[in-house]
Amino acid sequence: MRGYEDIRVDERLRELAGQLHGPARLKADLLTEARHALEDAVEAYREGGLPVAEAERRAVAEFGTPAQLAPGYQAELAAGALRGLALRALAVAVVLMAGGDLTWQGSSWSEGPRPPEGYLLLSSSLHGIWGLVAGLAVAGLLLGVLAARHGSPRLGRLARAVGFGLTGGLALGALAGSALFGWSVQLWDAALTWPPMIIGAVLVSAGWFALARAARCWLRTTLGPRAAGSVAG
Repeated sequence: MRGYEDIRVDERLRELAGQLHGPARLKADLLTEARHALEDAVEAYREGGLPVAEAERRAVAEFGTPAQLAPGYQAELAAGALRGLALRALAVAVVLMAGGDLTWQGSSWSEGPRPPEGYLLLSSSLHGIWGLVAGLAVAGLLLGVLAARHGSPRLGRLARAVGFGLTGGLALGALAGSALFGWSVQLWDAALTWPPMIIGAVLVSAGWFALARAARCWLRTTLGPRAAGSVAG
């Protein structure tokens, strides 16, 4: 078995790639930057008179092992995944808070009897949940940028806590929104054939699909593939 000092540039990059999990585009960018750094080091050694193989071995040894490099790169990937999740969550929260009530305007049942108190409480609670999600999303965006720029462990831990809070808020919002929709259909049969409700349901479903993918990516980036798989399952 060869030692790390015998590993070449392409092999080292493959080893590093195998230990990183996160947004595909950001991961590719980070690996490209790593390749450029290694190639620059190889070129410098070659200009010093070393043959290609020896120049690569020295550049790789100087670059570091995957165990040394992966934590820093993984922190950047986690910050990027949090930014992606927060941006999508903020967009969905703003749209739902601004347009949620529009699906009811002009409906045949909007002027009917007052809904049950529990229904009204759930509806107002949903607005509060989305307000909380929007606040956490803004915090996640800021922390994602700061954590990637400064690399502070404290910022990383805070970003992780905000990410878990945001993921929990989204899950709660999904449950409350589904319950409110089901209750609405139970109270008013016409809700299933009301065009704004149908359009809203399609748009919300698309938004939830994007959010689920972003949340899974962040969990995988933060917890690792095994833990994320167990959460998703």
